[in-house]
Amino acid sequence: MAQSLCPGKVSWPELLGADGETAAATIEKENSLVKAVILLKGSPITDDFVCTRVRVFVDKSGIVVFLVPKAG
Repeated sequence: MAQSLCPGKVSWPELLGADGETAAATIEKENSLVKAVILLKGSPITDDFVCTRVRVFVDKSGIVVFLVPKAG
């Protein structure tokens, strides 16, 4: 759904298990229209839809455990 509404790459499954900072930089490099926001897993979030945001959830070690491309 998000892919048809938002331009550019919208999914990065290859970044699961990567360092959060590295993942965020990769996301922003591969789709310059988005801002990657790093959050600790379990952080409260809003349930909104934003084409210019990708949420990168990390564990306490900073490793990517979940990505929410576009949708909140």
